[in-house]
Amino acid sequence: MPKPQHCGTGVPPVLRLMSRMPKPHLHGQDAWATFLICTGILWLVAFRAVKVRPIEWQEGVVCILDQTQLPEWVVVEEFTDWRGVAEAIRAMKVRGAPAIGITAAYGIALAAHQFEGEEMSQFRAFIGEVFQEFARTRPTAVNLFWAIERMQKVLNTCTTVREARERLLQEAHQILQEDYEADVKLAQYGALLLPPQARVMTLCNTGALATGGIGTALGIIRVAWQQGRLAKAYVCETRPRLQGLRLTTWELLQEGIPFQLITDNMAGWLMAQGKVEAVVVGADRIAVNGDTANKIGTYSLAVLAHYHRIPFYVAAPTSSIDLGTPEGKAIPVEHRDATEVTHIGGLRLAPQGTPVLNPAFDITPAELITAIITEHGVAQPPYTTSLRELCSKAP
Repeated sequence: MPKPQHCGTGVPPVLRLMSRMPKPHLHGQDAWATFLICTGILWLVAFRAVKVRPIEWQEGVVCILDQTQLPEWVVVEEFTDWRGVAEAIRAMKVRGAPAIGITAAYGIALAAHQFEGEEMSQFRAFIGEVFQEFARTRPTAVNLFWAIERMQKVLNTCTTVREARERLLQEAHQILQEDYEADVKLAQYGALLLPPQARVMTLCNTGALATGGIGTALGIIRVAWQQGRLAKAYVCETRPRLQGLRLTTWELLQEGIPFQLITDNMAGWLMAQGKVEAVVVGADRIAVNGDTANKIGTYSLAVLAHYHRIPFYVAAPTSSIDLGTPEGKAIPVEHRDATEVTHIGGLRLAPQGTPVLNPAFDITPAELITAIITEHGVAQPPYTTSLRELCSKAP
């Protein structure tokens, strides 16, 4: 059994659970309930969809489901130091734009609880440094900066440290609740766009592991299956970190939703065979003109879908829409370590010294996107107008 890793803060996380995942051969609600309780993960039912919580707050402790260990191990790490939470985001133990924003909010709330003293000026300076550290963790995900801005606005209205502690935690709880509600609404809008017995292709992981609810693109797939509109999902493995292979398949297996895993370079062949009715993906940041930053490989899928005249949908909450970014060229693209490409599961496959390019995201031009699905409705071209209208409905 592997040991829990330190988070680079000097404060080791507490290992709450580590269990070998059994093969999913259980059937029936009672059997599944027993299985899920034994794995130690909290699952909730929403529209008959199983929901896992990648991030929780429990009495001054931030609990994070370490997604780098899935699917072989279910590991929940408990952090009492905000710096460990920031490192967990950076190391992709928690990932997905909505979940990153939620985690940052709880990390900030944790920092507020860690602060010793009652001098408000010192507290503001300390939390300001915390804001900056979280902002440096994942530069592409706009939900991160959206959450930090919300926490900043709360802090600006506080007059005492005690008030700030309480209200920052309340705001983190509110961000989580709003994301949960947004996922349900978004999924309902998106499912209605799919034809009966649709075969839907998706990329990366956009499910409960990536959000505070049932998921964005994967939430649409969930609801479509419940409504009898889905024949199957095609899950792209999503190199280099294999979120589709490791995480999306894991979620779909829990719920019995039919799918097939494919390598990323099989997508065009499937489309040419007429076996795909729609492509649905998530988003890490959407510019005001509709250009969308998402997991690397999204742009390739969009080009293939456009050539084969297959609808290409982006699913994201309005918190992923950046009205301050006019177009995709202005979105910063994170580049990650070369070992993510040269190694798989810790095993080196490329020769020593191989030069690597590893952008984590690409930008899909708005003209390749059929529609952008949010919790406030569906935006269609021209996006400069429709996205602003949808954002105006947000609280």
